[in-house]
Parts: sequence; C-alpha cells; structure tokens
Amino acid sequence: TFTCATVVAGLRAAARFASLFAETDRAATYEDAANEIVGAMREHLYSNEAERFLRSVNLQDGRLVEADATVDSSLFATFYFGCFAAHDPMVTSTMEAIEEKLLLRTHIGGVARFENDDYVRVTQETTGNPWFICTLWLAEYYIASATTKDNLSGALELLKWTADRAMPSGVLAEQLNPLTGEPVSVSPLTWSHSTFVAAVHSYLGKSRDLD
Repeated sequence: TFTCATVVAGLRAAARFASLFAETDRAATYEDAANEIVGAMREHLYSNEAERFLRSVNLQDGRLVEADATVDSSLFATFYFGCFAAHDPMVTSTMEAIEEKLLLRTHIGGVARFENDDYVRVTQETTGNPWFICTLWLAEYYIASATTKDNLSGALELLKWTADRAMPSGVLAEQLNPLTGEPVSVSPLTWSHSTFVAAVHSYLGKSRDLD
C-alpha cells in the first residue's frame, strides 16, 4: 500500500511537470495512470472484512492469493501522498486501527512501526519499540484531518513528545526503549529529524489555514 501511494504521488508530480511544459497529452497519461492505481488500491488493498487498508496483497492472474493484514504505521501514506482524503472513511478506519494497535500504552508512549515488530525489540510487553517517524506520521494524520484549531491538539502533543525525547544535544534516534525511553538503534537518524521538520511545517501551515 505504501509503495502504491508513493507511485501515485510520483506520477502526479510528473503530470504537473509535464503541464508546466505544455505537454498536455503526457500529463494526461501520467494522471490517468495515477488514477488507475488509486482505483486498484480501492479495489484490492482495502479490506471490507477488516474495514481498513491491508499492508500488501499478492495477486496472481487477477485473483487474491495472499493478503497481509498486519497493522502498519506506513498506511498513513494512503492520505499523505494524496490517494485519498484524510476524512475518507477508509482512511479514518485505517488510522483508528493504527491508534488501537500501535500507539503504545506504556508511560513512554509513541507509535510502533507495525504489529509484532521484532527488529531490535526490547520487550515482549509491547508490540514493538516506538519510532519517532511513525509517531510523527500519526501527527500528520491529526493535522490533515483537523477542521478546527482544537483538532490540532493531538498533533501538537506528539510534536512535544518528540522534542521531549530528543537527547540533550537535540539528536533523535530511530527508536526508543518503550519502558525506559532510552535511544535504541541508529542515532542520530536523519529520517527522524526530517520527519519532525516536515510535521512541524505541516502543523504551522494548517494552523494558519484555520485562522
């Protein structure tokens, strides 16, 4: 699902570039391809049974052979890359599943990458370690779906959570120990920093829009 969403974003960006150069036929080709992928996502990657997007599917001859229903924080891509609106019921139910399954209930908090993530896993008490990028992806959802300034409070809380858990130097690690808050794995991780900058930028832009 994440891969499809990024391809849609790339095709639509290519369409805009083509339009700038007055290549209308090429722009239409790119846009049509993007829309076709979105339609396929709606048909094949959304599960009516699970009431959310699947992480991936394996199709053979147009038939579903295998579906990976793991709740994965990267499913935020469904709205972030413009495939579906943040208020689309398919997106809403997917993000609710992320909140339910991946938002850690320890005193450290944060969002795990996906269910039962064993990569440098610290404890079996949680479904995985909290990742800065995954926590900030949830903040992006709160920002994108906000219709009033009060709706931005959840995003601001996660931005503050990130800042509070940076090292004294300002460095952000990849992950945190879900029980102690100590940095885990790569540190610093540029991806954590860039995602924080992007989320702050989104927050400020949405806040201005809601003035």
